[in-house]
Amino acid sequence: MKETIQQLEAIIYKYYPLLTALKEDQLDYRYAPGKWSKKEEIGHLIDSAQNNIRRFIEAQYQTEPPTIVYNQDEWVKLGDYAGYQPGDILKLWLLLNRHIIVILKQMPEEKYGNTCFRREAHTIEWLASDYNKHLLYHLHRILDLESLQYP
Repeated sequence: MKETIQQLEAIIYKYYPLLTALKEDQLDYRYAPGKWSKKEEIGHLIDSAQNNIRRFIEAQYQTEPPTIVYNQDEWVKLGDYAGYQPGDILKLWLLLNRHIIVILKQMPEEKYGNTCFRREAHTIEWLASDYNKHLLYHLHRILDLESLQYP
């Protein structure tokens, strides 16, 4: 888990300045009609952070593994991320990821193996590692960097 936490810290340190350098018209860009704008894709990362925060916390104390799933398209639409000011949406993304780091750093090692259901059961340790992969995949899309495979 220590490596996963360090990787998340490095992702934030590297990519936040790149995100803040994007202009509003770049953030409003849609890859295709009916697809999310870059700003909405950042909103999707915010939703992912919020749902993973719930997973990381609830899986530590629930007696039965919790089930936490969400409809990503509905969350993005109902979250109205397209209407956000760029600075606000980026700061929200940053703060939620810093909060994930706090949660993971204080987590007792014996909780890493606790499970949570998405579509299937996964350990907290697996979910944290997958979170970083998911985050990098989308950040590379948003910033027009080399494509990454996910999952």
